[in-house]
Amino acid sequence: MNKQMKQPKGPAAGQQAKKGTMKRIIKTLFGFYPVLLPVTIFCIIFSAIVSSIPALFIERVTDIITNNFRTGDWSGAKAQILPMILILIGLYVLSVAAIALYNQLMAVITQGFLSKLRCKMFDGMQNLPIKFFDTHKHGDIMSYYTNDIDALRQLVGQALPTLLQSAVIVITVFIIMIYFSVWMTLLVLLGVVAMMLVAKKVGGGSAKYFLSQQKATGRTEGFIQEMMNGQKVVKVFCHEEESRKEFDDINESLFENSFKANAYANMLGPIIMNIGNVLYVLVALLGGILLLTGAKNLSLSGAVFSISIVVPFLNMTKQFTGNVNQVTQQVNAIVMALAGADRIFSLMDQKPEEDNGYVTLVNAKISADGKITETDERTGHWAWKHPHQSDGTVTYTLLRGDLRMTDVDFSYEEGKEVLHNVSVYAEPGQKVAFVGATGAGKTTITNLVNRFYDIEDGKIRYDGININKIKKADLRRSLGLVLQETNLFTGTVMDNIRYGRLDATDEECIKAAELAGADDFITRLPDGYNTMLRNNGSNLSQGQRQLIAIARAAVADPPCLILDEATSSIDTRTEAIVQRGMDKLMDGRTVFVIAHRLSTIVNSDVIMVLDHGRIIERGSHEKLMAEKGVYYQLYTGAFELE
Repeated sequence: MNKQMKQPKGPAAGQQAKKGTMKRIIKTLFGFYPVLLPVTIFCIIFSAIVSSIPALFIERVTDIITNNFRTGDWSGAKAQILPMILILIGLYVLSVAAIALYNQLMAVITQGFLSKLRCKMFDGMQNLPIKFFDTHKHGDIMSYYTNDIDALRQLVGQALPTLLQSAVIVITVFIIMIYFSVWMTLLVLLGVVAMMLVAKKVGGGSAKYFLSQQKATGRTEGFIQEMMNGQKVVKVFCHEEESRKEFDDINESLFENSFKANAYANMLGPIIMNIGNVLYVLVALLGGILLLTGAKNLSLSGAVFSISIVVPFLNMTKQFTGNVNQVTQQVNAIVMALAGADRIFSLMDQKPEEDNGYVTLVNAKISADGKITETDERTGHWAWKHPHQSDGTVTYTLLRGDLRMTDVDFSYEEGKEVLHNVSVYAEPGQKVAFVGATGAGKTTITNLVNRFYDIEDGKIRYDGININKIKKADLRRSLGLVLQETNLFTGTVMDNIRYGRLDATDEECIKAAELAGADDFITRLPDGYNTMLRNNGSNLSQGQRQLIAIARAAVADPPCLILDEATSSIDTRTEAIVQRGMDKLMDGRTVFVIAHRLSTIVNSDVIMVLDHGRIIERGSHEKLMAEKGVYYQLYTGAFELE
């Protein structure tokens, strides 16, 4: 059972995203698109500047019209105005082209960025230790690929371009404002300061709850995924009402955070808009006062204050405050995206599974004199290639399946030992069985052999080599594993069997299915080996799924097998068929068997009885029965495994 990580609750979960998250997003974008992104930025800046220029033309045209109105001479007005109109039309045409180009490029960049990021996340996830998946809800992990990625889509595809465009317009308009009139610009700046103070107050409240909302969404999806997987259990124990109550609590937390986040966010827009409207009136009022009083204009242009300044200035005020409002409207998307990005980057920054091994598994060729050499051909023989760092020589050790654990201690959590001074010796070709109550440490031993977890003390040697020196991928390639919980993937039956060895031929897959006793039912399926399996093989019985899993291990043809309750879901009649196939499969291999059904391990070479992480009995079936200890009582029914 997964040990779930405790999740934070309520507003306290809405901590600020790590500093530098935005910087990392932008750096990643440039890393993915070093050419397209600068081109897009140029197009955005160009179109933004063009949209701010008309104010200069309006001021000039107003002056021309005013002067000609006073003199009554319109002959030269057309000659002066027409070139400006043509220039403006040309700029707008270029601006439209730039906008069309950057919209197309942003579509490519946004979707490409998300696609590449998902790939990096998934690639990184493949290198994470099993412990990560044991301590995180699977639904919450799925939320990284859905909600968090979608939040980034809004940031990259909408918020960042809008921010850049608005920032350029605000800067350009501000420069033009200063050029026209310092006094009126100062009034606009006071209005903008008021907007920023409101945005900080209201936006800060929404940011806290948007962060909480993002995490609450992950918890909700994790719970739903858990309930979907366990729906039969929920129904058979009539646990529907309790599930509803638990979901209501989780959903209520999501509702509260979402409600408060959006309540703050929805207040921000109208407030900023109305401040902008008030500012527009105040600018018009100040302009009228300055015109009526004939006050001296203070500007970079040195122009006399006139109606030709007030008219474009009012338009610029609308444009200025409108773009400030655009920026504040993107705050929510930015906050959500930073929360999502922070979670995504935390996943990408997870420490990968450590692998300091340097001993590899290679195809081996054995000469007549017994010398082992490496070959590219598949010979059916394998050897450990051991480079010696001291002198640079390489030695080869034939893979035989000799596994030995000596004085091993292990704990999943500090201070809670699961195994205590455990020693296990499995010679090549031996069948070693583990018996004990749930939690005794049986599966933990197999986890350590696969190096899903690393031991704290003691030694594990494989063919005389410390397994810490063996590369994990090569170690696991030499081990076949059949779990009690069967996992089948979307694809055909043949694809699922071939999962054990991707280069296996159809004939080899069919032979493995025959060996496992699965061929009989597979050939009776609608499309035989080409029958599609979906949703973990829900169109098959549990026993049939288990048979395919056994066939998958058989096609891998490993020298060492680990069977963790491999026949637990198979009925007695099917078990007899499978057992014959398993006996053929186990012939000549080192086999570790975990079983509650003691009849399946009677022929084991060694049976070990575990209790609370300690081996309390060890020996063959006959020896343990003669001792009349715990195993004897379990076998005769005096005791039962819990």
